[in-house]
Amino acid sequence: MDDTDRHLLSLLRANARESAALLARKLELARTTVVARIARLERDGVIAGYGVRLGQQLEQAAVRAYCGLSVAPRMGAGVVRALERLPEVEEVSAVSGQYDYMVLLHCETNEQLDALLDRIGLIEGIRQTHTSVVLSRKVDRRSAVAPPER
Repeated sequence: MDDTDRHLLSLLRANARESAALLARKLELARTTVVARIARLERDGVIAGYGVRLGQQLEQAAVRAYCGLSVAPRMGAGVVRALERLPEVEEVSAVSGQYDYMVLLHCETNEQLDALLDRIGLIEGIRQTHTSVVLSRKVDRRSAVAPPER
């Protein structure tokens, strides 16, 4: 993967529905070259699929929180399966340090977050939780980045 591939990926992360012609103009490449690069990235498994990013209005209205979980020994797999069934859970990461897992939660209201935390606390195997509500994002690399300097 070269700098052009990385720039292409950043453009696709910002808008996966952007036309190959517009991507080609932004990358200063031929449209057929961009189509071939995308096909190669898909074939190589670099691009595993395409998704939806919420609009700014809905995203800013959301309540996000990180929840650290301490889990009883040998209960991790069951806890992860239970978390997978909760649609408000965006990400579960096994981490080192004080907690076993960090969970990124996405709710529409504080009340929904409160109820979700109660449900998470009832999952068998969870010994302790610690939640931090996201006040604002200071860096978000999911949007397009500037092209590499030439």
